[in-house]
Amino acid sequence: MVHPSHPQHKLKFEHTDIPFKCDGCKEAGIGSKYKCDICDFDLHLHCALASQDIYHPFYRKCTFQFHQKPPGELMRYCNACGKDVLGFVYHCKRCGYDLHPCCAKLPHALDDGEIRLFLYRKVSSSCHKCGRKGPSWSYRSPCKKYNLHVSCVKEMLVEIWQEIYFSDGGKKKSLEFHTRIPSLKGMLHNHHKSKKGKVRKCCEMAGTAVQFIISAVLGDPSAVIAAVIGAFMSR
Repeated sequence: MVHPSHPQHKLKFEHTDIPFKCDGCKEAGIGSKYKCDICDFDLHLHCALASQDIYHPFYRKCTFQFHQKPPGELMRYCNACGKDVLGFVYHCKRCGYDLHPCCAKLPHALDDGEIRLFLYRKVSSSCHKCGRKGPSWSYRSPCKKYNLHVSCVKEMLVEIWQEIYFSDGGKKKSLEFHTRIPSLKGMLHNHHKSKKGKVRKCCEMAGTAVQFIISAVLGDPSAVIAAVIGAFMSR
């Protein structure tokens, strides 16, 4: 395909387990993407195949229009994850809301047949990473005891990938090292006071489900990440 943001060369579809930075929205990605081999130019699927106008159930009065650059002169931030908007964005002129393309397309339910998590704009329970109740969108378990901000997932990935990259003074890592999703062990707080089996079971299931949240946040909710994500709940 030929994309308006990169008209000089055709982009080809491919799947990768290696993390990349999308040249459209400037956010991290993994899984399916469109790539220019000549320029090393990458786009998330949601950025490459962006609709001109979208609607979102969290903002029923808004019409979001796609922009290749943030509108206006002031710095803008995504109303889903709270992170800066540096490239492609969906913007509602009427309300002033902004959404990264991948955030705008986050699945409202993550379900592998056993584990279920649902996306909420606001929740009353605290996030297991930061301990706060807002303001980022969150994925929450049906028992309402497990909650993880979309913004916190992004922060964890960036922090750990940076730690991996700079841990040896910036020397080039092997392909095997780069293709794994970092372990999230010890990254989250345990807010459960109860030792009851149902609560503990919910935590264990949510711990397994974090890989699906990561896939969704990185722009490919259908991706099967071939990596071991260690137990990350505090014991």
